[in-house]
Amino acid sequence: MNKKMSFIDLCAGIGGGRLGLEAHGLQCVGYSEIDKDAAHTYKSLYGDEKAYGDLTKINLDSLPNFDVLISGFPCQTFSIVGKRHGLEDDDQGQIIYYIAKILEKAENNYFILENVKGLVNHDGGRTFKIVLELLESLDYKVYHSILNSIDYGVPQMRERIYLVGIKNDIHPKNKVFEFPKKIVTPPVEDFLCDVRNEFIFDENHATYTTFQKYLNNKYNNGKFDIDEILKDDYTILDTRQSDLRIYTRKVPTLRKGRQGILYTKNGLLRKLSGYEALLLQGFSRDYAHKAASVQSNSKLLAQAGNAMTVNVIEAISKKLLTFIG
Repeated sequence: MNKKMSFIDLCAGIGGGRLGLEAHGLQCVGYSEIDKDAAHTYKSLYGDEKAYGDLTKINLDSLPNFDVLISGFPCQTFSIVGKRHGLEDDDQGQIIYYIAKILEKAENNYFILENVKGLVNHDGGRTFKIVLELLESLDYKVYHSILNSIDYGVPQMRERIYLVGIKNDIHPKNKVFEFPKKIVTPPVEDFLCDVRNEFIFDENHATYTTFQKYLNNKYNNGKFDIDEILKDDYTILDTRQSDLRIYTRKVPTLRKGRQGILYTKNGLLRKLSGYEALLLQGFSRDYAHKAASVQSNSKLLAQAGNAMTVNVIEAISKKLLTFIG
């Protein structure tokens, strides 16, 4: 397209969606993020001064013109790990309505929204039906699909629902938008590559004794032999609250509250670092290094868990540009 398209990045986190759009030449004209730590990382990565802060307090008349709205609206109220209050939630569950107000005011032609897979079946599908009807009432043709990040270039099992909206009056006639096809994902060792000694997890680590007790609790006792596990590289251990789950050469869904992922390498256990978590979300090594230089590891893990997967947004936006081009 001759005109360089622009976008606004709402509930931006640390900019995973932004990077996916910028990969195809779209230009960011502003962002909104309420979490101060995430906003600090965002500004450190992109040096962007066009911050609108709290989405619910944006003066709609102050917004610039833009072509695409992208947002990973808060998902805690829709997730199977949340309280599942959905649209009745007085805080985060209502963000979709503020997004709708911005869409109505801006009259932009396109949007890309992301949420947890649990949104689709929440309240027997009623919540998702309300969301779709709300977006369609703003004169958009809305497409949706559940995509897994592991099918788009990163070895992380991360299922999310993606919604793509195209204004009805510019929607190409007799065409149907199709979500991107799966691609081959590079090997996990390309991502689990942090060599810093501080992430070695052995008897010298402060919480290793706790880990040994965890292996002997009533859920895990007698099920796992660490010596056997250590024989193979890139076995992934997900130390959930009670039971241990093991994966081979693929990583479970990164989440804000999930910071107990271990993996085997060279006969040792290693803790997943925030740097590696960003790589697993599709951030480049340069961006991951930069983020790691301005945030603590624990905050970086949380921010990676909340981020959009860059690769998935890049693939969706490529399909969208081809569809409307």
